[in-house]
Amino acid sequence: MKKTFKHVNYLWDKKIAASFNDNQVELFLYRSNLLGSDLRITNYGGGNTSCKTIEKDPLTNEDVEVMWIKGSGGDIGTLTRKGIAGLYTRRLRNLKKVYGGLADEDRMVGLFNHCIYDLESRAPSIDTPLHGLLPFKHIDHLHPDALIAVAAAENNEAITKAIWGDEMGWVPWQRPGFDLGLQLEKCLADNPKIRGIVLGSHGLFTWGDTSLECYVNSLEVIEKASNYIEEKISQNKVVFAGQKVKPLSDNQRQQKASELMPVLRGLCSSENQMVGHFTDDDKVLSFINSYDLDRLAPMGTSCPDHFLRTKIQPLIIPLKPDTDATNVDLLKKELSPSFENYRRIYKEYYEACRHPNSPPMRDPNPVILLYPGVGMFSFAKNKQTARVAAEFYSNAINVMRGAEAISSYTALSRQEAFNIEYWLLEEAKLQRMPKEKVLSRKVALVTGAGGGIGKAIANKLLAEGAHVVFSDISLERLQENTAHLNTDQASYVVCDVTQETSIRKALAHTCSYFGGVDIIVHSAGLAISKPLAETQEKDWDLLQDVLVKGQFELAKQTVEVMRKQNLGGNIVIIASKNGLVSGPNNVGYGTAKAAQQHMSRLLATELAGDKIRVNTINPDGVIIGSKIWEGDWAEGRAKAYGIEVEDLPAFYAKRNLLNEVIYPEDIADGVFACVGILNKSTGNIINVDGGMANAFVR
Repeated sequence: MKKTFKHVNYLWDKKIAASFNDNQVELFLYRSNLLGSDLRITNYGGGNTSCKTIEKDPLTNEDVEVMWIKGSGGDIGTLTRKGIAGLYTRRLRNLKKVYGGLADEDRMVGLFNHCIYDLESRAPSIDTPLHGLLPFKHIDHLHPDALIAVAAAENNEAITKAIWGDEMGWVPWQRPGFDLGLQLEKCLADNPKIRGIVLGSHGLFTWGDTSLECYVNSLEVIEKASNYIEEKISQNKVVFAGQKVKPLSDNQRQQKASELMPVLRGLCSSENQMVGHFTDDDKVLSFINSYDLDRLAPMGTSCPDHFLRTKIQPLIIPLKPDTDATNVDLLKKELSPSFENYRRIYKEYYEACRHPNSPPMRDPNPVILLYPGVGMFSFAKNKQTARVAAEFYSNAINVMRGAEAISSYTALSRQEAFNIEYWLLEEAKLQRMPKEKVLSRKVALVTGAGGGIGKAIANKLLAEGAHVVFSDISLERLQENTAHLNTDQASYVVCDVTQETSIRKALAHTCSYFGGVDIIVHSAGLAISKPLAETQEKDWDLLQDVLVKGQFELAKQTVEVMRKQNLGGNIVIIASKNGLVSGPNNVGYGTAKAAQQHMSRLLATELAGDKIRVNTINPDGVIIGSKIWEGDWAEGRAKAYGIEVEDLPAFYAKRNLLNEVIYPEDIADGVFACVGILNKSTGNIINVDGGMANAFVR
């Protein structure tokens, strides 16, 4: 019979579980994924799970117990076989014979590798002995909001007793490591009938003889803590001492965020360029608008995982909700002192807590920014990290809410926080991370990304690490082109470049979703091929509106955002060989393309002082994969050259010097060259045409 829970999701499916044919590792992975899918149970990357099985030792052919556990840096919600480590349980336990005390913790992590059973194992995590020294077949170590609320409350040992009686053990705060595993082992030995252990300021350990039993045990323990907290909140009638600041409406908050985020991004990027995320759900609003915000926020978080993602404390934005966010100079004047003060506090924290062998001080800028009446901003090296940081701080809000309801909230001491943040093992983990791609930390908006060339450009920028917003007049094509993409790296917005308000909305979406914009590629376009006598005023106006006016308005509004950030930027215009070369039956299109090219040069001259580079790509003969060739344009060009439409690709290939067919991906490479390689180039025109002598720029 399916169990019912109010505060967690029971997701176990007997049919799915049965399909694993009693494979305990697969069942452990299944349980892990279920637990990780509920952020109330554990955060992205937080906690770990394990199981123990009997396997054949390849060296002796004897039966041995092997512990399978989430490897270092993994996430239980997305855990697969590739993300786990398999270790000889007996070897791991034998490490007790060589353990030299707390000063020996880092060395012990290296010894875990000597316990490896599965040669394809992920690097074992620091929590490995916490699972290995306990005897149970299946173990969950989780960071549920409700449990951390108990663990972070003053008098948390007494509260643990009040909730569970003799069912749960309790171990005071201690940094994860081998000794903490010994403390868990001792707690169980002293209390052999317990169903789990609460770790002070840290989280929860629960277990079971089967994967399902372990899963249910975890949920039941979390549910009991959640019920206790909610009862206390209902008795108190108010959360965080009540509302102090009235929030803006939903639309007003979104507008304020889009206007303010480029400024915040620029201030957060004084050391390293950052990407942003915005959250304004009810949970966040209840905290940031409360009387308790000023008291609780500076305390920082309690759980180590929360702290690692969100830094020592958030920055509270010292603005009234109705502050004019369009007055950039005033905003920077009001905000800069707060950022300077935050960096000073962080430096003082580092200097006061550092050890002789501590790594150098990291970026002193805040990760979490709280704006009463509006919402929470987070900034990190990419969208995913910023989003996850916001999720962790949302969990921290839940923890503070629960701890304040049952007692009073306590945070890690600054020294303990430092010891975790600058732990040499944590630094080693950071050093193992892959090198960032060329366009990492950059945000791009590509117009015309519903078409072949625009899509290819957007995909190329994505491949090189950029965060990309696809924009086009066609919602259907946008959805089709982005359906398979990671939403932390790509988004889309409908944009008609002939409409100033539509451009403004597209940029507002880009700013609120990623924090700002660094690269604009104007690829939106159309082509009309007609003789002078047949070219109508509407044809002329349409070409001018899309290609020229669209470029002008896009550049104007983009520069406004880039100047807010003060991080420089790139504008790339997709023009055409036809802007340089006179051809028949092409007066409207050729004139518009020439205007685009010269406008680019004018912009390059004007914007150089802002470190905004403006360059042009001239395609020619991009027939395969290009939307403009699907209509009358292809027929018009074929007629102009006296050939059939189907002969156009071969015709264009033969007429260039290299005798090459030009594809959308070739144009994308040209754009990448402008924004990712030629970092000291502006005002240039790059022809991607296979070599057309009459189009050589002179």
